[in-house]
Amino acid sequence: MSGLVAALRRLGGMSIDAVWRLGFATRFLLMVLVYSGQSVRRIHLTLREIYFAGVLSLLIILVSGLFVGLVLGLQGYETLQRFGSSDALGVLVALSLTRELGPVVAALLFASRAGSAVTAEIGLMKATEQLKAMDMMAVNPLARVVAPRFWGGVISMPLLAAMFSAMGVFGGWLIGVVFIGVDDGAFWSQMQAAVDVRYDVLNGVIKSFVFGVAVSLIAVFEGYDCTPTAEGVSRAITRTVVSSALAILALDFVLTSFMFRGQ
Repeated sequence: MSGLVAALRRLGGMSIDAVWRLGFATRFLLMVLVYSGQSVRRIHLTLREIYFAGVLSLLIILVSGLFVGLVLGLQGYETLQRFGSSDALGVLVALSLTRELGPVVAALLFASRAGSAVTAEIGLMKATEQLKAMDMMAVNPLARVVAPRFWGGVISMPLLAAMFSAMGVFGGWLIGVVFIGVDDGAFWSQMQAAVDVRYDVLNGVIKSFVFGVAVSLIAVFEGYDCTPTAEGVSRAITRTVVSSALAILALDFVLTSFMFRGQ
């Protein structure tokens, strides 16, 4: 009986801690939005973070998008050939990338590369008391450190997802048209006829924007809230990657259920 009571206490403590962290994260987001005006006035700070989060992530995004497109082209051609619809390969590749794989895979890569780096940077600044030093010099750390990194990630994510999808379509064309021999005109014409800007491309942009907000918020929050030790920073980085992946997949399901229901 005592073991059951202890387990219930631990479960209750974990639940209370989760609710407390969720409330603190919501308040943290509101504070970041309040102090975002200062980061807009100092636009060079945000541009530097866009370079750090976006431009430096281009290599892994483009290479991954190319290989995802190549795999989609191979698998899609094998499946469509069974039904005599190999000319629809462009439709399959484009819809798969713009609706799902582009935003989701790009967000996962972004969380692994840029999100973990942002958490480590802010966590190390907290561990070395740089944030406290800013506060003592009347410099708000949320406005100077957190807000530019948050908006840098939010702005970079849709652009990276678009580049991922474009490179994936190129990979599908490369393997389907150049190597396998699918008709070039049919590949592009059926893709243009089937892909709708509003229901496919725009919804993919909305997804990537929501993923960018979620990943950027988790990254800056975990770094700002971490224990100021080497072990605390490493745990914060791990929580950033795991929480971002779970948030991306959960949000993808929710957004998909609203966007593509009944189509």
